[in-house]
Amino acid sequence: MHKFSVIVPVYNRPEEVDELLASLQRQTLPPFEIIIVEDGSSNTCEEVVEKYRDSMNLSYFFKENSGQGFSRNFGFDKAKGDYFVVFDSDCIIPDQYFQIVGDHITKNSLEAYGGPDRARDDFTDIQKAISYSMTSLITTGGIRGNRKTSGAFHPRSFNMGVSRKVYEAVGGYRITRMGEDIEYSVRIIEAGLRTGLIEKAFVYHKRRTSFYQFFKQLRFFGRARINVSRFFPKEIKLIHLLPLFFLLGEIAWGILSFFNYPIFIIGALVNAVFATLNFALAFILYKNIWVALLSVVASFIQILAYGTGLFTEGLKKILRS
Repeated sequence: MHKFSVIVPVYNRPEEVDELLASLQRQTLPPFEIIIVEDGSSNTCEEVVEKYRDSMNLSYFFKENSGQGFSRNFGFDKAKGDYFVVFDSDCIIPDQYFQIVGDHITKNSLEAYGGPDRARDDFTDIQKAISYSMTSLITTGGIRGNRKTSGAFHPRSFNMGVSRKVYEAVGGYRITRMGEDIEYSVRIIEAGLRTGLIEKAFVYHKRRTSFYQFFKQLRFFGRARINVSRFFPKEIKLIHLLPLFFLLGEIAWGILSFFNYPIFIIGALVNAVFATLNFALAFILYKNIWVALLSVVASFIQILAYGTGLFTEGLKKILRS
């Protein structure tokens, strides 16, 4: 069985680390070690970590702020296991997670893997709505782990594992933020190392607690996709540009509707269909009308914010060239 070293970068989130460590304490197959990397926080989680030292093989390091990518590299350098597992600090890990992962990577000989994320029953309604929009086939095209995609799977750092062989072959993160996990996954795949999605190895991801925070995060994700294209231009595919087309379409609709009533009707119908589909799927998932309504709002925010990030960062790239 593999020795899993868990690496968690954290910045000013002690309450979330408490929930994460509590969930790791309940694992049916405990990880070999847990490494918490405090990335220059002013509100540290050191006292939280002390609560768990007697029950887990737990290490705590404080370092100057350098971003999550380089903080993960710091943890990789300290890790003693043969498989490095990366979580975001706002994740809660189901009890059988490491049992599922261990069995799967042994059976399928994976050198790197990623897993999906879900909302837990006790999450807020907004967190559930955001979770829906981040995992729905309509809003993401199924590229974030809710189904198998064509081609090699690109793990994401909120729920990701790499073997020591990967670290020795390709190193760690080359950029610390703005698409660092995408860039890392591409290098792993290009090195000929096998990656895969483990659908049952999901985590509960708390995500953002307000739509304003969600908008800022998704705008950043859009910028990150452009940033990754500096290294791998082919990583911008049509599916990644759909939010930009949606944004431009909404702007054009808003302007042209003043001059052409049929255009107003057509745009309104398109938006109504999009809203209805998301409402229906969210209601089927959560059986809650209010969460379904919030999911419609979250879906529009996600696509428009991501499209905004693509547009602004893409414009910067064009002006710099």
